[in-house]
Formats: sequence, structure tokens, C-alpha cells
Amino acid sequence: MTDPVLTKAIYLKATPAQVWAYLTEPEKLATWFHKPAAPLVDGAYEMFGTESGDKLIWGEVLVAEPYARLEYTFTIRPMGDRTSIVKWQLEEVPGGTRLALRHEGLPEGAEAFDLTLAMDKGWDDHLARMRGEVHGA
Repeated sequence: MTDPVLTKAIYLKATPAQVWAYLTEPEKLATWFHKPAAPLVDGAYEMFGTESGDKLIWGEVLVAEPYARLEYTFTIRPMGDRTSIVKWQLEEVPGGTRLALRHEGLPEGAEAFDLTLAMDKGWDDHLARMRGEVHGA
């Protein structure tokens, strides 16, 4: 059996540089996801709830190729000591950017399936908020 992998893709009416800012800049990340203490471009990071201020996510940036690719380890409390990896791919398309997400290394098995479902829905919700922020809706 292989670990579950979540994949998503959205199209945004924005340049790759503009989308990159929403993936890496703390103030922009806070509008659709969670707020890191520093830009998400290298080294260790922590993200905090915009309302609670609680530490929600932590990890390390593995790859940061501006306007093209961002990868980081991703851990949350319900995962215990397990670390997953989030990979973002930005592709310029006529009129904007295609943003693809691949979240791999999630816990496997029936006992972990509720967490996979929650993360699947969570990414859908976060990406919808990103779309609204980028498009000014």
C-alpha cells in the first residue's frame, strides 16, 4: 500500500510572481492559509493561526525556486511525529498562472483516513480563499 497523496490545481488570473507572493509572504499567506513568522523561502518555519495565534504547522523549506516551485516539509499535531511534504508548482499560462499542489507522505491506513479527508477538504477551502484573495472577490 502506498501513502495517500493529495493533488489539486487551480488557475489564477495573476502572474507567477504575484502567485509566488501568496505562497511565501507572511501577510499574503495569512489571507488564505496561516501566517508564518518569516517569509517561506528557506530554512525552518512555523505557521500560526491568524485568529488563535497558536502554532499550527511547522517544517522546513526544501526548495524555493521563485515563481516556479516551492517545496517544504509539513507537520501538524494530528500527524504525531510524521512529516509530509507539500510541493507547489507554478506554470505561466495565457492570461495567468496554473498553480498545482501535491501533498505527499500523509499517514496511511483506515485509522488515518479521517485525517486525509480533513486535509483534502482543508486544501479545497484554502485554495478557494486564495482564489478569492488573488481575484479580489
